[in-house]
Amino acid sequence: MLGDFRALNTYTIPDRYPIPTIHETLTQLFKAKFITAMDALNSFHQNVLTDNSKKLLRITVHCVIFEYLRMPFGIKIASSHYQRMMNTIFPEELSEGWLIIYIDDIIVCSETWDSHLSRL
Repeated sequence: MLGDFRALNTYTIPDRYPIPTIHETLTQLFKAKFITAMDALNSFHQNVLTDNSKKLLRITVHCVIFEYLRMPFGIKIASSHYQRMMNTIFPEELSEGWLIIYIDDIIVCSETWDSHLSRL
């Protein structure tokens, strides 16, 4: 089930948390000899909503009201929120430069096979 949150998004205060640029990502990848890319399954749906958020994210289908329990796709702040969460979980790995996180895409890069295996 998919909600149309365009009206809600017009009233949502933007979350200005920085998301890595393509240039930053390519610069890190350029040094790597081994790269593994992973995609977090159902990434946004891993975030449980607060009761107040649930009320704002109700949708009606055939006169029945449904309420999201987890963050749906289409919310203006979802990408920034998820990026912040992932950066909070992996601060050390990100600062060491071998882990790249772009929202729900996770990239491990290494210069040697042994270090790559240990990082995975």
